[in-house]
Amino acid sequence: MTIHYQMATIADLALLQDLVQEFHAIEKLPFDHDIDRRVLIHFLTDQSLGQAWLIQQNAEVIGYIILTLGYSLEYRGQDAFIDEFYLRPPYRRQGIGTQTLAFAEGVCKTLNVRALHLEVDFENPNAQRLYRKVGYQLHDRFLMTKPLGND
Repeated sequence: MTIHYQMATIADLALLQDLVQEFHAIEKLPFDHDIDRRVLIHFLTDQSLGQAWLIQQNAEVIGYIILTLGYSLEYRGQDAFIDEFYLRPPYRRQGIGTQTLAFAEGVCKTLNVRALHLEVDFENPNAQRLYRKVGYQLHDRFLMTKPLGND
């Protein structure tokens, strides 16, 4: 099983948007074709925001991972967030998730990222096990979010 990572570009917009729609449906996240298209175009054309990769097995795209960049005083430098990570269901529990997380960590090291964050649904014990297995830790604090509605 050979896995490849192709940095997504604007040429991959339609494919990436299809994958995002699949992921959002499974995770019960909102999806709006026009808004999500606009957001993806903005992200894919401004690398200062982060990077996205298509996950491929042989010539087939089987998922994607999106890494966004930030800065943290707590971690004393640049940090990153795995904003979305999706593998199509037939490709799960085969080590591809572990390999993809190692790939993302390698990218972060080349970018001098000091900490890599992600969030996982409370109702997703399989993903929680994977993340714990590769070293992600719970903190004694909650991630809290306030949408600002600046559409």
